[in-house]
Amino acid sequence: MKTRRYSAVAVVFGATADRYVIQGYTEQRSFDQMLEDAKQVPGLTGIEVIGGWHINDQNQHAVVKQIHDAGFQLACVIPEIWANPKWGWGTLASTDPGIRRDAVERIKVAMDLAASTNCNHVSPWPGHDGWDYVFQADYIKMYDWMLEGLEECAAHNPSVKISLEYKPKEPRTHIMINSTAKALLFVNMINKPNLGINLDVGHANMGYETLAESVALLKRFGNRLMHLHLNDNYRLWDDDMVPGSVHTLEWVEFFYWLDRTGYDGWYSLDIFAYREKNKVAVARESLAWLELLSKASERIDHQEADAIYASGDAMAAQAMLRRALFG
Repeated sequence: MKTRRYSAVAVVFGATADRYVIQGYTEQRSFDQMLEDAKQVPGLTGIEVIGGWHINDQNQHAVVKQIHDAGFQLACVIPEIWANPKWGWGTLASTDPGIRRDAVERIKVAMDLAASTNCNHVSPWPGHDGWDYVFQADYIKMYDWMLEGLEECAAHNPSVKISLEYKPKEPRTHIMINSTAKALLFVNMINKPNLGINLDVGHANMGYETLAESVALLKRFGNRLMHLHLNDNYRLWDDDMVPGSVHTLEWVEFFYWLDRTGYDGWYSLDIFAYREKNKVAVARESLAWLELLSKASERIDHQEADAIYASGDAMAAQAMLRRALFG
C-alpha cells in the first residue's frame, strides 16, 4: 500500500464566511486554535498557510516555528493576491502596472519564506485576473502580462516550486486561467522546471473535467502536476466539501491515475466547513475517505485495466470498479 502525505490548508480548522454571513458561521478561531485542532487529526503531517490570513511580513518566521513546534511540516505558502480589495481588478494581469508589480513582489516574498524554511513551494491563485462583461478585457495583453509575471517569479528562485492554481469562475464571472489545459498552456509556454500546476479537484469539477484525465494531461504534456487541493462539489459551484462525498466513483479513477503517473507530492485538504462546528471531525472524515478510496484504487489490477482500456468495455470497467470498492 502506498503511503500518502496529507496536509491541510489552515482554513479547514477556521471559521468560514460567505457573502450572506460575512462574520462566519462559527466562532472566530486563532491560528493557535487551528493548530491544536490539526494535532488531533491522525495522519495529518503538513499545514498550508495563506499570506495575509495566517502569516504576514512581520510574523511569518514565528508562525512557521509554531507549525514546526506543533509537529507539522510547512507544506505550502499561498501568496495573498486575492483577499485585499486592491486586487479586485486583477493581479499579474492587471491593467495597472503598479498592481502587477505588487502581485509579483507578493509571490516573491512567499517564495523567499518557502526557501528559508525548506518548504520550497508556493501556490499562487490569480482569481481576479479575468473579466465580468464582454469588451472588458484586452485578452492578448492579459496573456502577455500573465506570462511576464509568472516568468519573473519562476526566475526569482529556481529551487522554489510554483504551482499555479486555476478556477473557472469566482470571484470573476470568467477567470482567465480557468482549466487544466489552459493552465498547462501558460506553464509550458514559460517552460521553467520549477513552474507547474496545483490541481484543485473542486475547480476541475466546476469545469466539468474528468479528474483522472486532468492528471493524465498534466503527465503527458510536461509532467507539470506539482500539488493537489482536495475537496468536492456538485459542479455548479466551489462548495469545498469533504473529498469523495459527491463524486465518489471518480475519485477511485483519480487515485489510480495519480499512482500510474507517479505523483508523489502532498495530498492537501482545501475544505470550507461552513456549518460543521467540529472541524476536527471534518478533517478526520476527509482523511478516512481519502484512505478508503485510494486503497480501492490500489485493488484494481493493472493488467485488467489495460485490457479494458484496449476493449473500451464499459460494463467490464463497472464490474472492476464495483469489486474494488465492495469486493
